[in-house]
Amino acid sequence: MRIDGLTAIVTGSATGLGAAIAIKLAERGANVVINFTKSKTEAEETAKACEAAGGKAVLVQADVSKDEDCRRMAQETVDAFGRIDILVNNAGGTKFADHNKLDDLDAEDFHWIYGLNVVGPYQMIRACLPHLKEHGKGKVVNVSSIAGVAGIGSSVAYAASKGALNTMTLSLARSLAPEVRVNAICPGFIGTRWFKDKFGDNMFQQIVADQEATMPLKQAGTPELVADAAVFFACEGGEHITGETLITDAGMHMGYAPQVAR
Repeated sequence: MRIDGLTAIVTGSATGLGAAIAIKLAERGANVVINFTKSKTEAEETAKACEAAGGKAVLVQADVSKDEDCRRMAQETVDAFGRIDILVNNAGGTKFADHNKLDDLDAEDFHWIYGLNVVGPYQMIRACLPHLKEHGKGKVVNVSSIAGVAGIGSSVAYAASKGALNTMTLSLARSLAPEVRVNAICPGFIGTRWFKDKFGDNMFQQIVADQEATMPLKQAGTPELVADAAVFFACEGGEHITGETLITDAGMHMGYAPQVAR
């Protein structure tokens, strides 16, 4: 599906999943805003890839946990392209902490993680809302996680924040309809450079091998595979769907009892 002339903001899109989403939207003709906080060189590379794919791209350095940065990003997008049609809330963060070691997390950790993973998306939606509503077909895609559905993942704070993001997706899907559709994707493992930097190459390769051996689909998640789910909501399948949380994890979620309550 072509979306020539439409404009998409993808937060946290210098590398990894955000970059893959931005490039796939550019391939379909979208103007894309590449958002970064520190990774300017990587953001410039992603912008070049978007332009090579057939779209137009601009860079905006901004921290989504800061409301003034969110409002500035929205304004710079309109200044550059005249409109905002798609918002992908991909930026986020975590702290690794075993779920049974409660002293490994404190209030500051929760505030920082919620600031990026929950407050940030809310502030971005609020800043972009007049423009998303303008043409009656605005689309928001929140990048959540299987952690927010099954209570697993890098830490209790991270899982809780993604659960909150899923609930916020439902709340805003109701309140912003019919002009704006709000959906979320819930990835499992994604094999990005972030994982490799965190665990080292040997452990990273072992995680990939374990995913390929144990997942029902015998696949390890990649940015490109997961990006397809975001693009589905952003342009190809979003016309008749709102308030949905789509799990994209090669079937990992089928091993967790909480799915009966989803």
